[in-house]
Amino acid sequence: MTVLPLFLSDVGGSEIVLILLVILMFFGSKSIPGIARTAGRTMHQIRQATQDVQNEIKKSTDDMKSDFDLQKMVRETTDIIEKPLLEESVKMDQIIQTPTQFSKPFGAMPNPSATPLADADVTPTLDQPMEESNKDLAQE
Repeated sequence: MTVLPLFLSDVGGSEIVLILLVILMFFGSKSIPGIARTAGRTMHQIRQATQDVQNEIKKSTDDMKSDFDLQKMVRETTDIIEKPLLEESVKMDQIIQTPTQFSKPFGAMPNPSATPLADADVTPTLDQPMEESNKDLAQE
């Protein structure tokens, strides 16, 4: 790989003076200030355009970074997932804490005054059919 030197690296002080004299003779002394002004404006416009392009690139990359904020996306996704789960867990806690007929210990007798059908509830016992069968045997 060969490195090409810049075109001004080989130009010395005497060559620059010679170039300036050729420009002076070709354009004349009256038009050189106008040419210098035009060259200065052109250089300023080129620098301004370069700065504008750099600013636009920085702005677009900042916009892309803000649009592609990975941590923000993760937080939003976890919020979306956690919210229904937390609501369901609160509902489950309320259901668990609400007493039901099954929340009494197994085998506990219900309070007769608490049930309105306590007087009407007649359950057959095992003794009744045996007594009837004993009476049938005694009659024979």
